[in-house]
Amino acid sequence: MTDIALNESLDYSYGQARERLRKALENAGRTQDDAKLLAVSKTKPAAMIRQVWQLGQREFGENYLQEALGKQAELADLDDIVWHFIGPLQSNKTRAVAEHFDWVHSVDRLKIAKRLSEQRPTHLAPLNICLQVNISREESKAGVLPEELEELAKEVATLPNLHLRGLMAIPAPAQGVDAQRQPLAALREALASLQSSLPNAPLDTLSMGMSDDLEAAVLEGATLVRLGTAIFGARQSA
Repeated sequence: MTDIALNESLDYSYGQARERLRKALENAGRTQDDAKLLAVSKTKPAAMIRQVWQLGQREFGENYLQEALGKQAELADLDDIVWHFIGPLQSNKTRAVAEHFDWVHSVDRLKIAKRLSEQRPTHLAPLNICLQVNISREESKAGVLPEELEELAKEVATLPNLHLRGLMAIPAPAQGVDAQRQPLAALREALASLQSSLPNAPLDTLSMGMSDDLEAAVLEGATLVRLGTAIFGARQSA
């Protein structure tokens, strides 16, 4: 595929993703400002990110720290790009994440949150945090269990260099919109409960919905939907 064909294909797929989100919001009776598209750019080159940025996209999600840092260096001239770390986060990665990202979606332990707060440079705005919830209780998935969420949220909300913004989940796959909505509704209800118990925290974010369940997520109140393959194409094999 030529560079021109690649560019046209990426332009088209990004436009299709935007239109899909627009229709989902319209069908849910929500305004077009109610949810943002988070372009998940893991494994994709900086040139593709730059092209999608040129189309108006500003929010990008990365899973792999070293790969992300390299792309951030290549794209340093794009000073309004917003970087979201959405992958698993170990203690030895927190400093680099605290220094180079605007959002972290995958916090599920107080230890990680404390390190992010301590390591956030003072010249930067507080780091926006979503707590990852294991909403489907899968042994293979990261995330705080629903019954432990409130205690963790109350602790994280006190940390000085973080803004606790909301919740993130990756539910177990389900067939059909009705089945998909059930765990997403549980996440929405968990956020509503936290809003009542933490009225001073800026809890306004539900990071949920991917290619297979975007419509269900929008129906349940998603404010950030994470699309990767739908925009950038399938991941390259190693």
